[in-house]
Amino acid sequence: MSPTVPAKIIPVARPSVGPQEEQAVCDVLRSGWVSQGPRVAEFEREFAKYVGATHAVAVSSCTTALHLALLAGGVKPGDEVICPSLSFIATANCIVHAGACPVFVDVDRSTYNVDPNCVERAITARTRAILTVHQVGLPSPLAEISEIASRHGLLVIEDAACAIGSQYQGRRVGLPHSSMACFSFHPRKILTTGEGGMVTTADEELANRIRGLRQHAMSVSDLARHSSSQVVIESYDEVGYNYRMTDLQAAMGLVQLKRLDEMLGRRRWLASRYSERLSRFEWLVPPMESSECRHNFQSYMARLESNAPITRDELMKELLNRGVSTRRGIMAIHRESPYRDEKWNGRLPQTDLVTDTTIVLPLFHTMTEEEQDYVIECLEQIS
Repeated sequence: MSPTVPAKIIPVARPSVGPQEEQAVCDVLRSGWVSQGPRVAEFEREFAKYVGATHAVAVSSCTTALHLALLAGGVKPGDEVICPSLSFIATANCIVHAGACPVFVDVDRSTYNVDPNCVERAITARTRAILTVHQVGLPSPLAEISEIASRHGLLVIEDAACAIGSQYQGRRVGLPHSSMACFSFHPRKILTTGEGGMVTTADEELANRIRGLRQHAMSVSDLARHSSSQVVIESYDEVGYNYRMTDLQAAMGLVQLKRLDEMLGRRRWLASRYSERLSRFEWLVPPMESSECRHNFQSYMARLESNAPITRDELMKELLNRGVSTRRGIMAIHRESPYRDEKWNGRLPQTDLVTDTTIVLPLFHTMTEEEQDYVIECLEQIS
């Protein structure tokens, strides 16, 4: 018999937003400055300080952050950029937006991150950059990737959309392990501004170029013009973009940043509780965490083994019938229409396996022990 379905479905994720965020947004509304302005500048400073980066540039999303990072890094039409297919489609889309061609490589089945050996084999004369992804919050093997990139003269950009607060070799993601790291503040992420993104870098020239490109390549920002005691006439020296973050979003982000360590601690505790309780399932593989990485558990993603009593999709349906919302694991970009090509057939076996057998279980800051116990109880009954 199925357990009693709760009055409300347990969501796979839920943003943690409270009175402090509400007050911060109201303060901005009353200030008369709601577009990109002083709160964005403050958020950039505090974010850079948190991750230990020299520069941080706020933008409208992680997709636009990645697009600008590629452009600022010199990626041009005709170039190739190596990236995993096992990622959200925006990873490849931003490469196409820059006029380049994504070259998909396979992943390590245990970490879900790119396999450095596959990266090395994919390099050609047209390769300009490696776009590595920290999947579901677990840092990718940056040391190996950076060594490969250095030998071949390639740019390394981190898609750190899910990785705020994650650590690699004892340091937070966002430090100069690479040329640039790009973060997301979508509601599915731990720190949210509704929508929004950030680029961090140690290179002042790259930071300044991204600051210009995000605002139509305007020579002087709105904040600088309106704060000046003299008349300032701006110029536009190239084609830019409207990729700006608003002060409304930044005000919310500043509050979220102050709460981040507490939210990370709670998520890590819930994740360890999941892993301990699920360890008795022989057919379910919990997420791993190597000695050099610290997971932020932006998502709790488990993988079904071949001896599972049920398929992944059947499991999702059974859990939903019991009031538990889940998501499939990471998508495979090469299976989607814009990127479907026979050349990928058989070349990404681990990607195909992982995308077909992984499931994201509910995990969010305000999740109660009772809610988590209910999810585990449902898994026990289904198995």
